[in-house]
Amino acid sequence: MNIVVAPDSFKGSLTSIYASKIMERAIKTIDEDCHVSLKPMADGGEGTLESLFSASSGIRVPITCTGPLGEQIDTSYAIVDSNLAIIECASIAGLVQVPMDKRNPDVTTTFGLGEVIRDALDRGCRSFVLGLGGSATNDGGLGMLQTLGMEAYDGNGNTVTPFGKGVKDLMDVSFSGIDTRLADADIKVACDVDNPLCGERGATRVFGPQKGAKADQVEQYDLALDVYGSAIESSLEKKLKDIPGAGAAGGLGFALLALGGNLVSGAHLLGDLINVEDAIENADLVLTGEGQSDEQTLYGKAPGYIASIAKKYQVPVILMSGGLEGDLDILRARFTGCFSIVNKPMSLEVCIEKADELLFEQTKQVIQLLKNF
Repeated sequence: MNIVVAPDSFKGSLTSIYASKIMERAIKTIDEDCHVSLKPMADGGEGTLESLFSASSGIRVPITCTGPLGEQIDTSYAIVDSNLAIIECASIAGLVQVPMDKRNPDVTTTFGLGEVIRDALDRGCRSFVLGLGGSATNDGGLGMLQTLGMEAYDGNGNTVTPFGKGVKDLMDVSFSGIDTRLADADIKVACDVDNPLCGERGATRVFGPQKGAKADQVEQYDLALDVYGSAIESSLEKKLKDIPGAGAAGGLGFALLALGGNLVSGAHLLGDLINVEDAIENADLVLTGEGQSDEQTLYGKAPGYIASIAKKYQVPVILMSGGLEGDLDILRARFTGCFSIVNKPMSLEVCIEKADELLFEQTKQVIQLLKNF
């Protein structure tokens, strides 16, 4: 049997690469003659850098930059083929880097992302893949743009702070000082959402609360991002606020559009780079997975993308999830089978702690079942 293993990360517990290896080990425990092809996935969020790096022959570049709270952090990005920089927002301005009691959009920034982009430009990179998922910020990419040379002013002509609270003071911008090397750059932005910058489905109203925004801040930031977005649109003479994905990563998608970036499905982008479709076309079975599954799994998430390819080639596809919620009939219409790896009542903390054991045992159960048919 030829099995393709293509999970996303199980957020907070397993990277997609580690999850893939666990599933492979479980398969081989039941049937050592199986041919297993590992295709660890990501959709632009946590794990995108690792997945892309594992599928390429690039180099990892360590860098010290500004973290989401303004502190100096040690992180890294990758350079492939001497010209392509792969950068993950979650490792620079990520939500997981900010403790729960410090999550507040007023005090977070994308400044460090601009520093990393500038470092890649200094090293000769002119092609970029940026994964946007998992950000801690709601600054509309203000910090990143300021690092790269955009000037931003309040109503009195003073420069605003590059943190989220600066967006609330901003009234005007100038791109006259933007890094000229960006004009020749090819920027692909991997994201898994189609939200606009502002409004009911905008960056703040949909994602702000999980980043620590209180009810009054949600209102303030939605209005502020609208003013900020209009200022940038006016400066560039482009309409960008309502482009699907502009609201990704607290409006970072919008800022990258302003730099000439192209927003693409993170799962599609990674899938193309690692040739996952070719592997699935020749498979007898596909296993995918993620930390939590519901109807949103089918809209831009890596397992939904994998399922669509499997359906194209009429290959059975199994979803292994840390938890199943919502209308499962919708999931079952796309997946051949949907299985939670949790095998008895346990707390979330225990589930995360034992995720590797749980995934291993449930994968064994599925393969044992299929082997006997």
